[in-house]
Amino acid sequence: MPTGRTVLLPSPRAFCAGVERAISVVEELLDQHGRVHVRRQIVHNQQVIAGLEARGAVFVDELAEVPDGAVVVFSAHGVSPAVRHEAAGRALPVVDATCPLVARVHARAVDGVGRGDTMILIGHAGHEEVEGVMGEAPGRIVLVETVDDVERLRVPDPARVAYLTQTTLSVRETARIVAALRARFPLLRGPATDDDICYATTNRQNALIAVLAEADLVLVVGSANSSNARRLVETAHEHGVPAHLIDGPGRIDPAWLDGVEVIGLTAGASAPPGTVDEVLTRLAAHGPLTVEERVLTRETTRFRPVREGSAHG
Repeated sequence: MPTGRTVLLPSPRAFCAGVERAISVVEELLDQHGRVHVRRQIVHNQQVIAGLEARGAVFVDELAEVPDGAVVVFSAHGVSPAVRHEAAGRALPVVDATCPLVARVHARAVDGVGRGDTMILIGHAGHEEVEGVMGEAPGRIVLVETVDDVERLRVPDPARVAYLTQTTLSVRETARIVAALRARFPLLRGPATDDDICYATTNRQNALIAVLAEADLVLVVGSANSSNARRLVETAHEHGVPAHLIDGPGRIDPAWLDGVEVIGLTAGASAPPGTVDEVLTRLAAHGPLTVEERVLTRETTRFRPVREGSAHG
């Protein structure tokens, strides 16, 4: 075992503004009502979910599980119009915690379909965000996950094609897919900023990249169903650095630390900052640590609070 290790903490890491906003929505409702139903996980983090459940939050897969008259929260990942209509039909009190950046993708999907475009959504099948966006116009929005999917695409009019992206993708992989789309569809329309990947996802990937040249190992704090956390692991692997996704300090395998002198430690946008501190404490149990904060940029984004009955806050 080495006499000491260095831990590099790339920043930004952990909670983003959309996650903080969504969690605060549930916490405030619990303070008011003592119990609240949430459709799907409010954010993709097991520790957050467990903490809210302990306070009285009930997480359900579908609205059919919500009792009549009960307050229901839509998660940060957004929902389809069909889910909204179901809630309205039952007169359920709704608080919509959809991240405003996800809501923007929904709006762009609706605008594009309204123009007569075939909308191509770059994302991961089965993710709640993707399900919600595709639900805006079933049959008019086509999902692609890889460059190979682009080659198999068939559209009614190649001159009327536009693309959207899930907000929590790998920046590099998304760029490859967009390039393949442009090669197939020269008149492809897209967002002015090249993609819909949110600032928090991009910032966390770039901050991690900035320390990878020095790291022997990367630990990413986040849950297995967190898309942005998994993309951080992939980012490390793309640069040839071993990386592991951990929900907390108890998931660290001491064997990972053998021969490791420098660890990059980051956290996905759904992970609580305190979990990073817990991981540092666990690492310190395996030998002396020197901790270095590496700040790439500072995030100042804040979103308006959500009120009951709001559409997107």
